[in-house]
Amino acid sequence: MILLADGGSTKCDWILLDDSGDIVFKTRTEGLNPAVFEKQLLEERIRKNPELSSHKKSIETVHFYGAGCGTKKPTLMLKKIFEEFFVNAKITVKEDMIAAVYAATTDPGIVCILGTGSNCCYFDGTDIHMNVDSLGYILMDEASGNYFGKRLIRDYYYKRMPEKLMLDFEKNFDLSSDIIKENLYKRENPNTYLASFAEFIFTNERNEYFYEVIKDGIKEFMETRVLSFPESKDVPIHFIGSIAHFSEDIIKSVASTYSLTIGNIVRRPIDGIIDYYRNEVIKKKQV
Repeated sequence: MILLADGGSTKCDWILLDDSGDIVFKTRTEGLNPAVFEKQLLEERIRKNPELSSHKKSIETVHFYGAGCGTKKPTLMLKKIFEEFFVNAKITVKEDMIAAVYAATTDPGIVCILGTGSNCCYFDGTDIHMNVDSLGYILMDEASGNYFGKRLIRDYYYKRMPEKLMLDFEKNFDLSSDIIKENLYKRENPNTYLASFAEFIFTNERNEYFYEVIKDGIKEFMETRVLSFPESKDVPIHFIGSIAHFSEDIIKSVASTYSLTIGNIVRRPIDGIIDYYRNEVIKKKQV
């Protein structure tokens, strides 16, 4: 059996396929970003999932695609955790950009992730190319959940948020400076903490303020990430993730100002990963 996973900082989706490509189960754990979380926490989040625990000895292959898996050290740490848990399985751990490509296209294009964090690559039809290393939520992650969370908090404190929205914001979150600083500088997972504030934008009715906040983030992402690829003018731009899903109209509007062509916008990349591996199963049967 093949276990597939799409992991971010906030959540991780898991799908177990049998040898025919049929789904045995779907499940979810909390985020498993090895560049952010400590080994003990990662192990705990995997262990406490009942579906994973009950099938761990029968799983033969694990393909994990996740945020924080683009560099060697965190990738090796997560791979070791999986090897110790899924004792009979062959493990592969790759960065989430690869899963995003599988979900978005089989043809050349720019593929972007907008979730808790953000990233972008050029896919030439065979390989992916990254021309900017991601430096995470403090320095980069334009148009991501944590980016918008930071924007909301700043606008609230600088009183740039409309008064009615400020009152609603106060009802939804503890905005005391001590609590915010404690979560950012003393507690684990400040990136996911910041991203939690972005829900205020996407779970409320769209208004002019929200529109401008999203537009500013998308514009910055286009200018710093997408347009850094010379190929961006000649191939479609695909987007993956919940932020992209809820911002589709603004993405298309901003893209038009740069004469960019928007391709697929996919909310959950795990569905594309399933299709990719089902096709692999079919190919094997035809050999």
